Amino acid sequence: MESVVVLEAKSEHTGAVASLVERLLIELEPEAQDEIRRLGVPSVAERLLNSGKIIAFLALVDGAPAGVATLHECAAIYAGGIFGEISELYVAPEFRSRRIGQQLLDAISRKAEELGWNRIEVGSPPPDEWQRTLQFYEKNGFVSTGTRLRRLVPQT
Repeated sequence: MESVVVLEAKSEHTGAVASLVERLLIELEPEAQDEIRRLGVPSVAERLLNSGKIIAFLALVDGAPAGVATLHECAAIYAGGIFGEISELYVAPEFRSRRIGQQLLDAISRKAEELGWNRIEVGSPPPDEWQRTLQFYEKNGFVSTGTRLRRLVPQT
């Protein structure tokens, strides 16, 4: 029987976190692979993890990286103050349907409680393209409040 362990990522896990996040981004936008690779995901992951700007959880199956979840702290009046937002959540295709995503969400919930957050949010992909993802979050207690939009800020 396989052993699944979910742990809070430390600096020595940066490579595994970055690799899984890069796989997620490419799965979401396969046509943007070159742009995604130019982001320098490994160095961004290292900088964010080491600075404490994000918290990451890593799921290992028999020691092999199988899934990742990252989150960060946010603040908003509508949310009643400080809350957590899931930035990335990914389970590699070869490990899906084994409750790994559920275990990552459970770790996030425990961390949110530890930090005193009363709310966790996550951006949802378009439901017509990612119905299974939306159903996963709803099954795990999330309520749909719409999707998120982005606008890039030009850097000078």
